[in-house]
Amino acid sequence: MKKFLIPALALLLMFSIAYTNPAAYKIHDVTVPLCFDYYYTYEMVVEALKKLHKAFPHLTKLEEVAKSEEGRAIYCMTLNNPKTGKELDKPGIWVDGNIHGNEIQAAEVCLYLLDFLLHRYGVNDEITKLVDKKCFYVVPVVNPDGRYHFFTDANTSNNNRGLRRPHDDDRDGLLDEDFPDDLDGDGNICRMRKKDPQGRLKTDPEDPRLMIPVKPGEKGEWTPLGREGIDNDGDGLINEDSEGYVDPNRNWGYDWKPSYVQAGAGDYPFSGVGIKVLGKYIQARTNIAMGWTFHNFGGMFVRGPSSKAWGEYAREDVEVFDYLGEQGERIIPGYRYIVGYKDMYETYGDFDGWMYMSIGTYCFTGELSITEDESFKTIKEQKAAARRSEDEGPMSFMNYDNSFEQERLKFNDHLGQGELFVPWKPFKHPVYGDIEIGGWVKMSSRIPHPFMIKDMVHRNAAAVIFSAKQTPEVSLEVFEIKETGKNLFRLRLRLRNARAIPTMTNHARKVKLYPRDMLSVSGKGITVTAGGKLTDFYRDQVTYKEFRPEIQFLYVPGFGKAEYQFLVSGRKGSPVTIEYVSRHAGKITKTVILKQ
Repeated sequence: MKKFLIPALALLLMFSIAYTNPAAYKIHDVTVPLCFDYYYTYEMVVEALKKLHKAFPHLTKLEEVAKSEEGRAIYCMTLNNPKTGKELDKPGIWVDGNIHGNEIQAAEVCLYLLDFLLHRYGVNDEITKLVDKKCFYVVPVVNPDGRYHFFTDANTSNNNRGLRRPHDDDRDGLLDEDFPDDLDGDGNICRMRKKDPQGRLKTDPEDPRLMIPVKPGEKGEWTPLGREGIDNDGDGLINEDSEGYVDPNRNWGYDWKPSYVQAGAGDYPFSGVGIKVLGKYIQARTNIAMGWTFHNFGGMFVRGPSSKAWGEYAREDVEVFDYLGEQGERIIPGYRYIVGYKDMYETYGDFDGWMYMSIGTYCFTGELSITEDESFKTIKEQKAAARRSEDEGPMSFMNYDNSFEQERLKFNDHLGQGELFVPWKPFKHPVYGDIEIGGWVKMSSRIPHPFMIKDMVHRNAAAVIFSAKQTPEVSLEVFEIKETGKNLFRLRLRLRNARAIPTMTNHARKVKLYPRDMLSVSGKGITVTAGGKLTDFYRDQVTYKEFRPEIQFLYVPGFGKAEYQFLVSGRKGSPVTIEYVSRHAGKITKTVILKQ
């Protein structure tokens, strides 16, 4: 027993140390199946993808899609069973994460989804059927430079969010020369404060680790000095020129706005090296019918419109989003299905808006993690907090007061065992003199503790799987072949979609983003004399197409059908080939014989 206990304790200690000490993440021990009780560095993500591909070469394809600004690879793993069809002949599901470098748990959702689907294939009937019918494109890390530096460098939970593009923030002719500094060497960028009787803050009487504003006429105690750092470039300012900032989720090609309108937009749309290549990569995968992009805070499924100026989406598309979003709320209790501009804030040049408006694909932004999970409350207290949150709306976490911080500290003390908050300690600063350094570590605030990872990734992967099951599944039925005259036959066909997502979005049809589905009737020795949509089966009402009746352009609604009628001239016994081709529903070919 002892020989097993000691390695187990050592492993547990390694994960505990790794949570607060970024140097520990240099240890690589990636195994398949993957583990989800700690976070993977960028290098470990790459290793995990390679090991999954090696373990399942018959189901996966691993591609280096692009390089980042600093030359790191952006990988996409395609999950498809070639024995059941080609990639582009099946409905495609796009899933990505970590477009913001500090939002690391988004990559964990992607890795878990891949690991779960691959290891359940052939074991779980539902997963086996899903993988056989669909094609998944998964990019765990869109922003590899951000993830790399988030783990490797000392940071707050908000640093290394954008693309690493050098920029002269303080306009002194130098680039990125005054980063925050890890003054106490603990691997985190915490906060600085200085004793000051004229300060605007005082110690919180509920918890001395926190500070609260002083009231008018009240004596102060502390002046906050911002993030840890010194004046590296000697210009009298501290931390004013860190990594250049282009927000990769404000750099896509639909409704992009310049930086004076949208902070972090970049010089022009698709100016990000990897973003440009990923855009082309997605455009080439014409089968993508559903998209997910994962971020890291708020507990939300966000859909567009991203801006009020767009107007509301068409009713048919909203119904699809509602169906998927409301099911997501059931899968992940506490998450909210919301509209971006209306329930959160307006954004321009974001990914999910580009996917819907430019690609014609339903897409959600999944905001992971909710503050309520980091709770230390009785049931009664939880109900009261839930009522307040409901009253304040989905972004209530942005308006928290010290009661929220007090709650988080209780979570830190009793569940995080003190790993999430650095107690204030004295430091001699070259500019400010005697100060104190302390506060939340980088692996906190927006990032769940490792013991919470498994539940988060499984539930969000389940939401993806549910939406994947709702991508179009169209069947073709020839429900009538009737001779109506000499060598003249009436064919009636029914295309039925058993799933919620139609074969084209309403928006794609409206602005003609790509060709509609095509239904064709052909055969040697036959002629299609008329063809059109069957609008009333009982009264034989058909909207006939004037030219080329043998080819019909259409779409099949979600949970719906499309019926067509053709008049075919030919000898009895002649074979007729019926073919249906759809970007999002694949191909169906059926041969029938003209007969009474």
